[in-house]
Amino acid sequence: MTRVVCQQLDPPVGDPAQCRALALEACAAAGALGADVCVLPELVTSGYVFASGDEAAAAALRADAPELAAWGRALGRPGGVVVGGFCERGSDGHLYDSAAVVGAGGVLAVYRKLHLWDREQLVFAAGGAPPPVVATPAGRIAPLVCYDLEFPELVRSVALRGAELLAVPTSWPLVERPAGERPPEVLAAMVGARTNRVAIACCDRRGVERGQAFTAGTAIVDEQGWVVAEAGSATTACADLDLSRSRDKAIGPRNDAFADRRPEHYVGLLDR
Repeated sequence: MTRVVCQQLDPPVGDPAQCRALALEACAAAGALGADVCVLPELVTSGYVFASGDEAAAAALRADAPELAAWGRALGRPGGVVVGGFCERGSDGHLYDSAAVVGAGGVLAVYRKLHLWDREQLVFAAGGAPPPVVATPAGRIAPLVCYDLEFPELVRSVALRGAELLAVPTSWPLVERPAGERPPEVLAAMVGARTNRVAIACCDRRGVERGQAFTAGTAIVDEQGWVVAEAGSATTACADLDLSRSRDKAIGPRNDAFADRRPEHYVGLLDR
């Protein structure tokens, strides 16, 4: 079994030192819970609601920054992995809304968010490469970031490449929903998990930042599409997942989520 811990934090924009300290504390706390995989929110090292591109640039980190490598050491779990969001200063001079996959020895991979939401487009450049599927001792992990999860083509693509767990740092703005319903983003995760038979761990943030309320919708979804852990108003969601089940795409004795595909009839998806 793989223990997945999502740490639903409230990183304060404008105080990157406090944000980074909060992330380290969360990694250590997840390690104390026995986490094999710890997921942190989107832009956890900086906060989310930037007043300007200059403010974002002042909080940005390089992909090889020691602050990111420190996550793996703070987790303190041999073979453990941390996936968290950060404001990346690219070598090309652009800023990216990125996610780092970090092991005990340092950063294993960095993914730049492909689909930018609303005012993110005023600060960040969109990524230009698909999410990596990273082979780790904890399993084959693919990072996505927030709005990426709304695109079923992207979720399907990483599942087809062998991902066993999608780790999704998020900052979901609070939206209205009918009483008793889960956040719509969690519903998207449930559908993506079920249609691809792959586990998905979404780590949201909480609180209100510069007038923007966040959903606090952190949820861990198993490969059948069921929510097995939620943080609610608390900090932590924790679940033990059998990621080998994400490799089995069978649906009963006669059907298979991937073998039953008819891609020759899906050509419209490739039209631009």
